[in-house]
Amino acid sequence: MAEARLWIGTPYLHGAARRGAGCDCLGLVRGVWMALAGTEPEPVPAYPRHEARGGEVLCDAARRHLREIAPAEAGPGDLLLFRLRDGMAARHLGLLSGPPEAPRFIHAYEGHGVVESPLTPPWRRRIAAGFALTERIG
Repeated sequence: MAEARLWIGTPYLHGAARRGAGCDCLGLVRGVWMALAGTEPEPVPAYPRHEARGGEVLCDAARRHLREIAPAEAGPGDLLLFRLRDGMAARHLGLLSGPPEAPRFIHAYEGHGVVESPLTPPWRRRIAAGFALTERIG
């Protein structure tokens, strides 16, 4: 979590993954991964800036490299994927940062950059999947 917190305040920049310069939600996770594990496990393809119908690209990529867990089992440092709209693919992600009694997550989104937010009921309802990121790179 120490590495992820270093990214707080990084401006939002679609497709980027540079601490302090700019990133999006995927870029935040990519940047933390590279800082802790070295290289990325696969090239990241270009993806649309706004939500579009299609397959579960983020979930499928996470399943190739991480162990999927029930979101309720996720702990600090684990990855959460979110559906921003019902019926759409998961298009947002963040790193769980708080304990179960006060859950929070670190994520990047347009207009705010990288922030640490409470995992409020509206965010919880949007969770699509959880992954044990900490056991892979922690």
